[in-house]
Amino acid sequence: MQIDNSILTLITDRPVVDSPATLRGFITGKFPGNPLLHNHLDKGFIYTYPKVQYKIIKKMPVILGIDDASESIEEITLIEYLNLKGNQYIVQDWRLLKGVISFGILNKIVSYKFITPWLALDDESFNRYKKRNREEKEKQLESILIGNILSMAKGLEYVITNKITTSVNVHEVPTSLKGTPMLGFLGTFSVNFEIPDYWGIGKSVSRGFGTVIKMENRK
Repeated sequence: MQIDNSILTLITDRPVVDSPATLRGFITGKFPGNPLLHNHLDKGFIYTYPKVQYKIIKKMPVILGIDDASESIEEITLIEYLNLKGNQYIVQDWRLLKGVISFGILNKIVSYKFITPWLALDDESFNRYKKRNREEKEKQLESILIGNILSMAKGLEYVITNKITTSVNVHEVPTSLKGTPMLGFLGTFSVNFEIPDYWGIGKSVSRGFGTVIKMENRK
């Protein structure tokens, strides 16, 4: 599958130390009329794979636009400053990379690295996870990763007809979501699936969690 993809990087006057969630809140507040930017409609939340994702990478704000949201993020270039919980950053410049990229099942295995924590577990799966041994935990995470990829594909209307094969090599890291402590994972995984750089996998990807890059593009 070929899909439109845009990556917008804002160049600020100093490194950004705030969270992607704070960045998301500020930008969506500036553009309330664009539902793709905040993943909401008048009737409520859009329950699908977020096509706009907010990230802080190397202390720089990065906004990802996927598919029909690829064009939507261009209006963010009009922003002259960021006010993130009282911390103000002047936007001195921006870079916008646009293109058509590949997404979907492969006939080979590709390795990826999480550059932000992967939120794999909800309350129910966490309770199962903490009772299991190391091998069982690994199998559970592999199953969850496959489910994450299936959900991502469904949200982009991509039909997977072949079996997904994956392996994970991750470690636990403490993180938080909306002020609530969470268990996240960093590390690597391999799968027979093309996932574009900087896309997120798992929960709360619109807030920067679960961001991946291919290992050959490791940074």
